[in-house]
Amino acid sequence: MKRSCFLKIKLGTFLSVLTFSISAQGPVEDFTRYVDPLIGTKEMGHTFPGACVPFGMVQLSPDTDTIPYAVNGKYTGTVYRYCAGYQYNDKTIVGFSHTHFSGTGHSDLGDFLIMPTVGQVQLNPGTADNPGSGYRSRFSHETETAEPGYYSVTLDDYKIKAELTAAIHIGFHQYTFPQSNDAHIILDMNHGIYNYDGKVLWSYIRVENDTLITGYRITSGWARTNYIYFAMVFSKPFNSYGGKDDEQLVYKGFWRKFDQEHNFPEMAGKKLKAHFDFETGNGEKIKIKFAISAVSTEGALNNLRAEIPHFDFEKVRQEAKASWQKELEKIIIDASPEKKTTFYTSLYHTFINPVQYMDVDGKYRGLDHNIHQADGFVNYSVFSLWDTYRALHPLFTLIQPERTADMINSMLGHYDQSVHKLLPVWSHFGNENWCMIGYHAVPVIADAWINGIRGFDGKRALDACVASATHRSYGNLGDYIDFGYVPYESNSVGSSMTLEYAYDDWTIARLAESLGEKDIAGKFQKRSENWKTLFDEGTGFVRAKDKNGKWKTPFDPMHTANEGFIEGNAWNYSLYVPQDIPELIRKMGGNKRFIAHIDSLFTMYMPDKYFAETEDITREGLIGCYVHGNEPSHHVAYMYNWAGQPWKTQERIHQIVNTMYLNKPDGLCGNDDCGQMSAWYIFSSLGFYPVCP
Repeated sequence: MKRSCFLKIKLGTFLSVLTFSISAQGPVEDFTRYVDPLIGTKEMGHTFPGACVPFGMVQLSPDTDTIPYAVNGKYTGTVYRYCAGYQYNDKTIVGFSHTHFSGTGHSDLGDFLIMPTVGQVQLNPGTADNPGSGYRSRFSHETETAEPGYYSVTLDDYKIKAELTAAIHIGFHQYTFPQSNDAHIILDMNHGIYNYDGKVLWSYIRVENDTLITGYRITSGWARTNYIYFAMVFSKPFNSYGGKDDEQLVYKGFWRKFDQEHNFPEMAGKKLKAHFDFETGNGEKIKIKFAISAVSTEGALNNLRAEIPHFDFEKVRQEAKASWQKELEKIIIDASPEKKTTFYTSLYHTFINPVQYMDVDGKYRGLDHNIHQADGFVNYSVFSLWDTYRALHPLFTLIQPERTADMINSMLGHYDQSVHKLLPVWSHFGNENWCMIGYHAVPVIADAWINGIRGFDGKRALDACVASATHRSYGNLGDYIDFGYVPYESNSVGSSMTLEYAYDDWTIARLAESLGEKDIAGKFQKRSENWKTLFDEGTGFVRAKDKNGKWKTPFDPMHTANEGFIEGNAWNYSLYVPQDIPELIRKMGGNKRFIAHIDSLFTMYMPDKYFAETEDITREGLIGCYVHGNEPSHHVAYMYNWAGQPWKTQERIHQIVNTMYLNKPDGLCGNDDCGQMSAWYIFSSLGFYPVCP
């Protein structure tokens, strides 16, 4: 059997031998057995442990609490631990919802929570301290199984075994019940991640018959206007059903003439919950196929019929496993079982996002909230570009070239539909959420084009890049264009903006150059040198300036707040000039002083006060003042190579690989950020890294 676009390597040394095309006879090793979806960050707050297929829109996973985003109008802080909905240290499960992020530092989604129960119907989730006050259940990790495409756990309070698997648009549930005359499936339309009172703008449930339910909900969260439709099918007819809207309404219209809480086939509201009631024999399985669509209920039904037209749970589970194996075997390594677990779990993380955001017929909801047809490409969403342009997308150019072209076409569709005519910044589920800084769709596009990936219009892509880089109202670009930097009084993280814009501009110059657009290339090449405007040769650091060209004082290069930087300090961010490292070395005083700077970065002590108020950094993510848990430092260990001491790069890479990626529930040193942290590990294990994509 011939396999192309594969890597085959042997781990153990820093530099590895790469073969980009190999022939293999017969089946290769089962790499899914090395993946542990329960490996995550400290206290397991930011990873996705549930069931999905590679790049699938449905990511069906357990949620372990209902911590709100705010209480009495004030941010709770605790909600940050629930960015993925699941906390390893929690003792209860609230239910299983169908959409999640993996490893993000902000959150949304958690749509359509399902929970099986027995006994009296309860339509509130209860509390962790008193699980019996609601529908949640205690659970134990001893009965929990998580593997690619499959998740299982026993809900101890109900003696129900829950099993989950998935297709691209469908979550497939299988619940094994005890004998009961009072068994239920709860559907909570109000549940969500980073939830708050009023996040659900509207929800609707329609009982089509005694096995088919359809509906939708519209939410306003990180995705400001998010439409998701569903079609839910039971393997067994229910005996009765009901629901309740907990919102206290002043106006109830003439719907009040009906008993809408018992066996009424239309339910609607902003705080809606429903239940479907069964009688079960001991060991009886009730299966649920739950399809979603951003387009319509018809789209959800079409997805359902096309992807899983049967109720064979084990067949779908094996298909999900096979889809993961197909992706995981794109890189074949020779290593110990321990290393294989870390490596293939990391590779698994890189293939969760972005997600296919369109129906089986190619229809998708665009940024303009109109319905579009993907013509000749697969439309993707969930672009955490401030993180993923660094390593995840460069990895995709090597092992996912077709998907890379589709992702770029998706970005160009976003640009066409944008009222601002901008490429995505941080987008998900048909919305731009404007998180973080830079215009980092640009390096993704340029990197793909220059590395030979076609399948998209290069000239159109260049036009979109230029438009994104010249839109004066976005991200203080007007000041950047006028001053050559973003002044501190314009934006408190203006120094970070300036450095990242300068790098992005360099990639536009390279793209324009490759397309023969010399004038554009020259303009952006000049702009790529703007980093020099903020480099203080007196201190050897990049600093913040005001509009009059004066340095911000006082200046503390270790401080992470109010010094001009985001998710970093001057010690780390001063090294962010990937497009011109030789010139950076010269400005820092030559090789000897440059190496001393990096040495100090790794060996100094950073007092707690410098990161105590930073949610996403703990001491586990630090080596000295080097912050691996945040992305701006990810290239730093490789910079010794430019200064003539590559062995120090090897030493530090080995240290990071061996201490910050461990096979345990809190084995990651920071948010995985939609696969960026894991992609760093993949590259570094192979022996190279895209310092300047």
